[in-house]
Amino acid sequence: RRYVAGGQCKSTARLEGKVVIVTGANTGIGKETARDLAQRGKVIIACRDIAKAEAAASEIRAETGNQQVIVKKLDLADTKSIREFAEKFLAEEKELHILINNAGVMLCPYSKTADGFEMHLGVNHLGHFLLTFLLLERLKQCAPARIVNVSSLAHHGGRIRFHDLHGEKCYSRGLAYCHSKLANVLFTRELARRLQGKFRAGASYLTANALHPGSVSSELVRHSLVMTWLWKIFSFFLKTPCEGAQTSIYCAVAEELDSVTGQYFSDCQPAYVSSRGRDDETAKKLWSVSCELLGIQWD
Repeated sequence: RRYVAGGQCKSTARLEGKVVIVTGANTGIGKETARDLAQRGKVIIACRDIAKAEAAASEIRAETGNQQVIVKKLDLADTKSIREFAEKFLAEEKELHILINNAGVMLCPYSKTADGFEMHLGVNHLGHFLLTFLLLERLKQCAPARIVNVSSLAHHGGRIRFHDLHGEKCYSRGLAYCHSKLANVLFTRELARRLQGKFRAGASYLTANALHPGSVSSELVRHSLVMTWLWKIFSFFLKTPCEGAQTSIYCAVAEELDSVTGQYFSDCQPAYVSSRGRDDETAKKLWSVSCELLGIQWD
């Protein structure tokens, strides 16, 4: 059990006066990440399902005694919702120090977002890509700040299929998930490259890192009956959501990561990235294509 639990974030860093956004924090590792960070500072829970988010926030407030756990509507499958979230957040909040792009979908039957993107690509990559773009200036103004992207070991099985990004020619729900998690790694790598050396004031940095939370017992496999049963049968060998949240928390608060950027972590330590995840040319092309799909200019 101790081996399965993996690494644990031991940082006691406080976040007084700081603001954190955690997407998809109404359940699973997102909720546990928000729960831990709410003991340190102000947390914005950004979710599609407001009722579930409010229930999670109420539970976290009662447990931590922190009333600064706020719910805001965010549907990553709809760029209109993402833009509305960013507009309201920037109008209401003057600070942003940590953005945790945690929300995700897994093993969905073939479907598309409101904007016509394949669901895994649209939610897991393009939605967070746009959200980060819209909030980047505020993060820069509040540096030192951090961007944390929750990827997966599954990125090893991914490829960026530029000729069929939306799976219209050939679709596998498992591979679609892998492709989107590889996109998370490549986005982090290219974002870190663009930020490094450009947005630094004295000893203040804006960093971007990705992570694998581990195999976690959560609702993420709900779209697959087979995976749901396997998760139940082998639950003893899976991390709890709290254990799965440790690397997200580590990347968000660990003091030793103040100037570390463009890295990939697992169990609160650096982890191996696939050769495709280290392909700078693919990362640059994905950045360009993502901007084109979203209709934005991000230089």
